[in-house]
Amino acid sequence: MKRWGFNRGSCMVALFILVGSIRTANAAPIDELIAGAKKEGVIELYAPSTLTPQGAQRLGEAFNKQYGLNLKLHFNPSGSMTRDVGKIVAIAASGLPQEWDVMLVHDGGHATLWLKKLHKTFDYTKVGVDPQAIQYDSGTVILANQFVLPAYNKQLVPPQDVPKSWQDLLDRKWKGGKLGMSTATHHLARLATLWGESKTTEYVKLLSRQEPLLGEFGTLYTRLQLGEILVTITMTDSFTHQAKLKGAPLVHAEEVTPVISPAYNAGVLKGSPHPNAGHLFSAFLSTPPAQEILQKFGGQTSAFVPGTPAYKYAQGKKVIYMKQEQAEMVDRLTTEYGKIFGFQK
Repeated sequence: MKRWGFNRGSCMVALFILVGSIRTANAAPIDELIAGAKKEGVIELYAPSTLTPQGAQRLGEAFNKQYGLNLKLHFNPSGSMTRDVGKIVAIAASGLPQEWDVMLVHDGGHATLWLKKLHKTFDYTKVGVDPQAIQYDSGTVILANQFVLPAYNKQLVPPQDVPKSWQDLLDRKWKGGKLGMSTATHHLARLATLWGESKTTEYVKLLSRQEPLLGEFGTLYTRLQLGEILVTITMTDSFTHQAKLKGAPLVHAEEVTPVISPAYNAGVLKGSPHPNAGHLFSAFLSTPPAQEILQKFGGQTSAFVPGTPAYKYAQGKKVIYMKQEQAEMVDRLTTEYGKIFGFQK
């Protein structure tokens, strides 16, 4: 019988060829994105204003270094994410091209875009993104988690008056402009994923009768510092992080539960002017260099990555994370609650 011989050298050559083929296959999608991004030369980034121009510049520098590029990153800071998501929907309906490539907004905003089919999808797993970090049918990449609670001015609100529960915001002492309510009504809509629609909607109606001062987060942040309001119904930890850095007397009411946790997602818009750069940048934002920058400037990391500040904070707490299948309800209630408060007619 003829026996097979073992040739060590031949096997090693074959192994190197096989490994090289796998690497080439894996590298191809990202190489294509890099080549496409190089031709586009620009990336239009819409992101939270709390990132700051300095943070955006650092992200751009790290992005170019990572992929050997020289792209210009234009930072478009958010005002009202709810308003700006509506702007994207209106632009798409008019048939005009989009202004931005990547929108870095909360998952509630991306839920609206997903329902309207306004994401330019991409298989991010092919460029190394963890499948758990991909949402909305491959339309977005999860970057970080916000933590949302009521916030108050600790110099003006005595310890005994600090809200201990969401229901405490219904106390008569907060009526008549002492509360602030932001345009981010999706925060309250997320409570319905735990409380149910009926209970949450009744709660929102009662809150509206407290006659809160309405505005965007930036405005409420300033008014809270000035003492024009004492408590905001919700505020993201990006603003309390900013307050801590600047020595402002704004803090979360940490005893309130559950904690609402929107996830920041990066998504490329259908009709964006620079889609290759957009997809590459979205994937980059989930890498360690980008996460470090996001933590430094925005104070946020992923709650699903063990060891991060967000992961540690969430331990032992009741936290509401929105699932994709809940997005339609949250989107619908966001609009309904906007009307209840008076943001929309």
